[in-house]
Amino acid sequence: MHEQLHLTTTWVGILSLFIFVAAYYFIATEDKYLINKAKPALLAGTGIFMLTGLYFAINGLDAHGLETEVEHLIVEIAGIFFFLLVAMTYIEAMIDRGVFSALRYNLVSKGYSYKKLFWVTGLLAFFISPVADNLTTALILSTVLLTIDKENKSFLVPGAINIVVAANAGGAWSPFGDITTLMVWVDGKGSFTEFLFLFPAAIMGWGITALLLSRFVPAGKPPFNADEKKAEILEGGKQIIGLFALTIFLAVISHQVLHLPAMWGMMFGLSILKMYVYRINISASETQLNAFSWIAKIENDTLLFFFGILAAVGGLHFLGFLEYFTALYSQFGATAVNIGVGFLSAIVDNVPVMSAVLKASPDMGTDAQSQWMLVTMTAGVGGSLISFGSAAGVGVMGKMHGIYTFASHMKYAWTVLIGYIVSISVWYVQFEILHIGAHHL
Repeated sequence: MHEQLHLTTTWVGILSLFIFVAAYYFIATEDKYLINKAKPALLAGTGIFMLTGLYFAINGLDAHGLETEVEHLIVEIAGIFFFLLVAMTYIEAMIDRGVFSALRYNLVSKGYSYKKLFWVTGLLAFFISPVADNLTTALILSTVLLTIDKENKSFLVPGAINIVVAANAGGAWSPFGDITTLMVWVDGKGSFTEFLFLFPAAIMGWGITALLLSRFVPAGKPPFNADEKKAEILEGGKQIIGLFALTIFLAVISHQVLHLPAMWGMMFGLSILKMYVYRINISASETQLNAFSWIAKIENDTLLFFFGILAAVGGLHFLGFLEYFTALYSQFGATAVNIGVGFLSAIVDNVPVMSAVLKASPDMGTDAQSQWMLVTMTAGVGGSLISFGSAAGVGVMGKMHGIYTFASHMKYAWTVLIGYIVSISVWYVQFEILHIGAHHL
């Protein structure tokens, strides 16, 4: 670990901060300027390090620390990048094999109203994300929303927000439900079972938000023609669902048992999918599949957005900006700052925020275990406050382009805020008053 530099007041520090803020402005106003969010994110992320390298070269400084920082960052980014690449490829494969069309047909043909579909997709998101991670869950269910009715924005927008909030809340009480909870768990800040104690706070917070959002869901049912041909899962579809479940399992095993990155298990799962496609193609079946065509269809802008944002925050960390953040713990106390982390993770993606907290490893006080659980929950759930504050939100923005946007999310953000306050209140009563789930080390 290199010694923390303090370049915040140098020209490179000030310019980097300006670039970061400007990039965030363009990410937030994606609709207004019609610029894809990946472009400013990538420009900021790569630009900050290019400038830092230039500063080191001009001043003849030893760049060993810079090289080490970038190498660590590449590993961190690659882990997320390839994890998502595989998850998105599987989703495209399932779309191709009619899995979501069949699911939509089953939901719509039952005559479910928009309100019922809103609750069904929300509940699915909350209970799938602890297993399949919040981003994968949000991508799957936003695809389902679009296949139900791709025109009706008054249904799609509250439905999308509901899925993002549910996926993030569901991911917060499972060690591998979110990238941030995974980071906390790997760092040894909480045992496997301690995360499960966050379940009441997570479900209550999401439930309140969903209840408020459901008031804006239109009455009536999605268009369904009785003559519509029944949608069936095409050949290989069910096997691909099974392979996807196996791939998620392999990611967990890789990380837990084999001490490899979770992405290693995902890439192994992708290789199995490709072998399965090869087997179908050489069989007597008329079905011919192309796994590369699925990879070609994934939202590359979402992947590049993550690359840019993680690089940008890594750059600010290297320059010394995150030191100011950790100083707040001794100033205001752990509870207040950890609640604030939730708001910060809404503005700055929750992965780098949690990375900053873990890198700083601040003194959390006597009830450190409870506080680590609080910051895990606030970083996960707080990311839902703004559309691009979480992996799930960014994924859905990519999937529902022009429908689920920063502006459409902010219109209903107050419902998420109320749910966030409820989650914190439940945590406080459970951990701080009743002492349920808090194991003092």
